[in-house]
Amino acid sequence: MNRTQMAMISISQAADAAEPQDEATPGSASAPAARASMQALSAALRRERRRADLSLSEVARRADLSKSTLSQLESGIGNPSLETLWALCTALGIPFGQLFDPPPPRTQVIRAGSGAAVAAEQADYRVLLLATCPPGARRDVYRVEAEPGSVRRSDPHAPGVVEHVVVCAGRALVGVAEEPVELGPGDYIVYPGDVPHLFEALEPGTWAVTVSEHV
Repeated sequence: MNRTQMAMISISQAADAAEPQDEATPGSASAPAARASMQALSAALRRERRRADLSLSEVARRADLSKSTLSQLESGIGNPSLETLWALCTALGIPFGQLFDPPPPRTQVIRAGSGAAVAAEQADYRVLLLATCPPGARRDVYRVEAEPGSVRRSDPHAPGVVEHVVVCAGRALVGVAEEPVELGPGDYIVYPGDVPHLFEALEPGTWAVTVSEHV
Protein backbone atom coordinates (compact mmCIF):
# COMPACT_ATOMS: atom_id res chain seq x y z
CA MET A 1 0.00 0.00 0.00
CA ASN A 2 1.47 3.34 -1.02
CA ARG A 3 1.31 6.62 0.91
CA THR A 4 -1.53 8.01 -1.23
CA GLN A 5 -3.71 4.98 -0.57
CA MET A 6 -2.95 5.19 3.14
CA ALA A 7 -3.79 8.88 3.13
CA MET A 8 -7.15 8.27 1.49
CA ILE A 9 -7.95 5.52 3.99
CA SER A 10 -7.12 7.99 6.75
CA ILE A 11 -9.48 10.59 5.25
CA SER A 12 -12.19 7.95 4.84
CA GLN A 13 -11.80 6.89 8.45
CA ALA A 14 -11.89 10.53 9.51
CA ALA A 15 -15.16 11.02 7.66
CA ASP A 16 -16.68 7.91 9.26
CA ALA A 17 -15.57 9.14 12.66
CA ALA A 18 -17.14 12.51 12.03
CA GLU A 19 -20.65 11.02 11.56
CA PRO A 20 -23.20 12.03 14.21
CA GLN A 21 -23.33 8.61 15.88
CA ASP A 22 -19.83 9.15 17.24
CA GLU A 23 -21.04 12.17 19.16
CA ALA A 24 -22.84 9.82 21.53
CA THR A 25 -19.52 8.32 22.65
CA PRO A 26 -17.39 11.23 23.84
CA GLY A 27 -14.78 8.86 25.25
CA SER A 28 -14.05 7.44 21.84
CA ALA A 29 -10.67 8.24 20.31
CA SER A 30 -12.13 8.32 16.78
CA ALA A 31 -13.58 11.82 16.96
CA PRO A 32 -10.27 13.48 17.95
CA ALA A 33 -8.52 11.46 15.23
CA ALA A 34 -11.06 12.66 12.68
CA ARG A 35 -10.60 16.26 13.69
CA ALA A 36 -6.81 15.91 13.58
CA SER A 37 -6.93 14.41 10.08
CA MET A 38 -9.19 17.11 8.73
CA GLN A 39 -7.22 19.88 10.44
CA ALA A 40 -3.98 18.57 8.90
CA LEU A 41 -5.60 18.49 5.46
CA SER A 42 -7.08 21.99 5.81
CA ALA A 43 -3.72 23.36 6.97
CA ALA A 44 -2.05 21.78 3.92
CA LEU A 45 -4.61 23.35 1.58
CA ARG A 46 -4.07 26.79 3.12
CA ARG A 47 -0.29 26.39 3.04
CA GLU A 48 -0.13 25.34 -0.59
CA ARG A 49 -2.57 28.03 -1.75
CA ARG A 50 -0.54 30.74 -0.02
CA ARG A 51 2.68 29.30 -1.37
CA ALA A 52 1.20 29.52 -4.87
CA ASP A 53 0.05 33.09 -4.09
CA LEU A 54 -3.50 32.35 -5.26
CA SER A 55 -6.78 33.65 -3.90
CA LEU A 56 -9.62 31.44 -2.69
CA SER A 57 -11.66 32.52 -5.69
CA GLU A 58 -8.94 31.63 -8.19
CA VAL A 59 -8.24 28.17 -6.75
CA ALA A 60 -11.97 27.46 -6.56
CA ARG A 61 -12.39 28.53 -10.20
CA ARG A 62 -9.51 26.33 -11.37
CA ALA A 63 -10.82 23.34 -9.40
CA ASP A 64 -14.43 23.93 -10.52
CA LEU A 65 -15.60 24.33 -6.92
CA SER A 66 -17.59 27.04 -5.21
CA LYS A 67 -15.62 29.53 -3.16
CA SER A 68 -17.71 28.66 -0.10
CA THR A 69 -16.86 24.95 -0.44
CA LEU A 70 -13.15 25.67 -0.61
CA SER A 71 -13.41 28.05 2.33
CA GLN A 72 -15.09 25.30 4.38
CA LEU A 73 -12.39 22.78 3.45
CA GLU A 74 -9.65 25.23 4.47
CA SER A 75 -11.50 25.64 7.78
CA GLY A 76 -11.51 21.88 8.42
CA ILE A 77 -15.20 21.46 7.60
CA GLY A 78 -16.49 18.84 5.18
CA ASN A 79 -15.52 15.49 3.74
CA PRO A 80 -13.64 16.04 0.44
CA SER A 81 -13.85 13.26 -2.13
CA LEU A 82 -10.87 11.87 -3.99
CA GLU A 83 -11.99 13.76 -7.08
CA THR A 84 -12.17 17.05 -5.18
CA LEU A 85 -8.67 16.60 -3.75
CA TRP A 86 -7.25 15.70 -7.17
CA ALA A 87 -8.90 18.80 -8.66
CA LEU A 88 -7.42 20.98 -5.91
CA CYS A 89 -3.94 19.53 -6.40
CA THR A 90 -4.19 20.21 -10.13
CA ALA A 91 -5.35 23.77 -9.44
CA LEU A 92 -2.44 24.31 -7.05
CA GLY A 93 0.10 22.65 -9.34
CA ILE A 94 1.25 20.12 -6.73
CA PRO A 95 1.46 16.30 -6.60
CA PHE A 96 -1.33 14.60 -4.70
CA GLY A 97 0.96 13.27 -1.96
CA GLN A 98 2.10 16.79 -1.08
CA LEU A 99 -1.20 17.37 0.75
CA PHE A 100 -0.28 14.56 3.12
CA ASP A 101 3.44 15.18 3.55
CA PRO A 102 4.26 16.76 6.91
CA PRO A 103 5.32 20.36 6.23
CA PRO A 104 8.96 21.25 6.85
CA PRO A 105 9.61 23.47 9.86
CA ARG A 106 8.42 26.95 8.92
CA THR A 107 10.88 28.72 11.15
CA GLN A 108 14.09 27.82 12.94
CA VAL A 109 15.72 30.01 15.57
CA ILE A 110 19.23 29.71 16.99
CA ARG A 111 19.77 32.00 19.96
CA ALA A 112 23.08 33.73 20.59
CA GLY A 113 25.33 31.51 22.69
CA SER A 114 23.48 28.30 21.84
CA GLY A 115 24.48 25.59 19.41
CA ALA A 116 27.65 23.54 19.07
CA ALA A 117 30.50 25.86 18.11
CA VAL A 118 33.89 24.57 16.94
CA ALA A 119 36.98 26.28 18.39
CA ALA A 120 40.33 26.91 16.73
CA GLU A 121 43.51 25.62 18.38
CA GLN A 122 45.77 28.63 17.84
CA ALA A 123 43.39 31.56 18.32
CA ASP A 124 40.44 32.62 20.44
CA TYR A 125 38.12 31.91 17.53
CA ARG A 126 34.94 29.82 17.27
CA VAL A 127 32.55 29.04 14.42
CA LEU A 128 28.96 27.89 14.49
CA LEU A 129 27.34 26.65 11.30
CA LEU A 130 23.92 28.30 11.09
CA ALA A 131 22.78 26.93 7.73
CA THR A 132 24.05 25.02 4.73
CA CYS A 133 23.46 26.19 1.16
CA PRO A 134 21.47 23.90 -1.15
CA PRO A 135 23.19 22.93 -4.42
CA GLY A 136 22.60 25.46 -7.17
CA ALA A 137 21.14 28.10 -4.86
CA ARG A 138 21.92 31.82 -5.15
CA ARG A 139 22.30 33.89 -2.00
CA ASP A 140 22.03 37.66 -1.84
CA VAL A 141 23.39 39.34 1.32
CA TYR A 142 21.95 42.56 2.75
CA ARG A 143 22.60 44.84 5.71
CA VAL A 144 19.25 45.94 7.15
CA GLU A 145 18.87 49.04 9.33
CA ALA A 146 15.52 49.80 10.99
CA GLU A 147 14.03 52.04 13.66
CA PRO A 148 10.96 51.51 15.89
CA GLY A 149 7.61 52.92 14.87
CA SER A 150 6.92 51.16 11.59
CA VAL A 151 6.79 47.60 10.28
CA ARG A 152 8.42 46.42 7.07
CA ARG A 153 5.86 43.98 5.63
CA SER A 154 6.99 41.97 2.62
CA ASP A 155 4.76 40.20 0.13
CA PRO A 156 5.65 36.60 -0.79
CA HIS A 157 8.74 36.28 -2.96
CA ALA A 158 9.16 33.65 -5.67
CA PRO A 159 8.29 30.05 -4.69
CA GLY A 160 11.09 28.36 -2.75
CA VAL A 161 12.80 31.53 -1.50
CA VAL A 162 14.18 31.22 2.05
CA GLU A 163 15.40 34.12 4.18
CA HIS A 164 18.10 33.99 6.87
CA VAL A 165 18.49 36.85 9.36
CA VAL A 166 21.10 37.50 12.07
CA VAL A 167 20.34 40.46 14.33
CA CYS A 168 23.55 42.36 15.09
CA ALA A 169 22.29 45.16 17.34
CA GLY A 170 19.00 46.14 18.94
CA ARG A 171 15.90 43.93 19.00
CA ALA A 172 13.36 43.07 16.33
CA LEU A 173 10.33 40.99 15.49
CA VAL A 174 11.27 38.93 12.44
CA GLY A 175 9.77 36.10 10.42
CA VAL A 176 6.52 34.83 8.96
CA ALA A 177 3.82 37.48 9.36
CA GLU A 178 1.50 35.14 11.26
CA GLU A 179 4.14 34.16 13.84
CA PRO A 180 7.14 36.52 14.02
CA VAL A 181 9.84 35.87 16.61
CA GLU A 182 11.52 38.46 18.84
CA LEU A 183 15.29 38.40 18.32
CA GLY A 184 18.22 40.08 20.04
CA PRO A 185 21.89 40.58 19.16
CA GLY A 186 23.44 37.39 17.82
CA ASP A 187 20.12 35.57 17.35
CA TYR A 188 19.56 33.80 14.03
CA ILE A 189 16.31 32.89 12.27
CA VAL A 190 15.46 31.17 8.99
CA TYR A 191 11.95 31.21 7.55
CA PRO A 192 10.17 30.78 4.20
CA GLY A 193 10.31 33.93 2.13
CA ASP A 194 7.54 32.78 -0.21
CA VAL A 195 4.85 33.67 2.33
CA PRO A 196 4.07 37.11 3.82
CA HIS A 197 6.80 38.09 6.31
CA LEU A 198 7.93 41.11 8.30
CA PHE A 199 10.73 42.94 10.09
CA GLU A 200 9.87 45.31 12.95
CA ALA A 201 12.56 47.09 14.97
CA LEU A 202 11.84 47.22 18.69
CA GLU A 203 14.82 49.33 19.75
CA PRO A 204 16.63 52.32 18.22
CA GLY A 205 19.70 51.48 16.18
CA THR A 206 18.55 48.00 15.25
CA TRP A 207 20.42 46.42 12.38
CA ALA A 208 20.78 42.94 10.96
CA VAL A 209 22.29 40.91 8.15
CA THR A 210 19.75 39.26 5.86
CA VAL A 211 20.52 36.53 3.34
CA SER A 212 17.92 35.82 0.67
CA GLU A 213 18.30 32.31 -0.74
CA HIS A 214 16.94 31.54 -4.21
CA VAL A 215 16.84 27.90 -5.29
